[in-house]
Amino acid sequence: MAGIVLNVEKREKTGTGGARATRNAGLIPGVLYGGPRGAVSIEIKAKDVETALRSGKFISHMVELNHQGEKQPVIPRAIQFHPVTDQPIHVDLYRVEENSEIGVDVVVRFKNHEQSPGLKRGGALNVVRHTVRLKVKANAIPEEIVVDLAGKDIGDSVHISHVSLPSGARPVIRDRDFTIATITGRKAEVEVAATTEAAPAEAAAAAAPAAEKDKK
Repeated sequence: MAGIVLNVEKREKTGTGGARATRNAGLIPGVLYGGPRGAVSIEIKAKDVETALRSGKFISHMVELNHQGEKQPVIPRAIQFHPVTDQPIHVDLYRVEENSEIGVDVVVRFKNHEQSPGLKRGGALNVVRHTVRLKVKANAIPEEIVVDLAGKDIGDSVHISHVSLPSGARPVIRDRDFTIATITGRKAEVEVAATTEAAPAEAAAAAAPAAEKDKK
């Protein structure tokens, strides 16, 4: 549990007009899904959602929903933001049980850039997946997945099989060893340049015996 509690009320007015009225009252409209109760329209204080977002532990984490003293764990599944102000304007939540297994998108973080030969030689880190969807227990959602770049050279790829996942977590995609990132660069050009530089030296070395022979 992320330690976040959201106090909600059932939203009576739905539709575009109802959502606008909710926002004008300093609230954010949302929908609570999952479980036998079905979908329920709700509203949450805007400042509470903004505080939860600033904590960095709101998206894809289990939080607690409080409705008139009745509490239940939920997972934020989708958040819509205003295209201009970037303020949250709609929230979708999903009911879960603490020990249930759920699918969540977990952020990928890369470390040891300075220990990658490929990056030190001017290569670039090409991130294929910024998040990886994992199956995890709802009460044990990892903060991040860490990818170690130490020893990675130009042309190397990092696959999901190369990553140490948290205990009890597994990727949702199981039918292939998908790529998370690659180290890209101009390895062929570097090798050609090295060969070109070496050619004059080799030619000079070969010419030296011939020159000595002519003198004789």
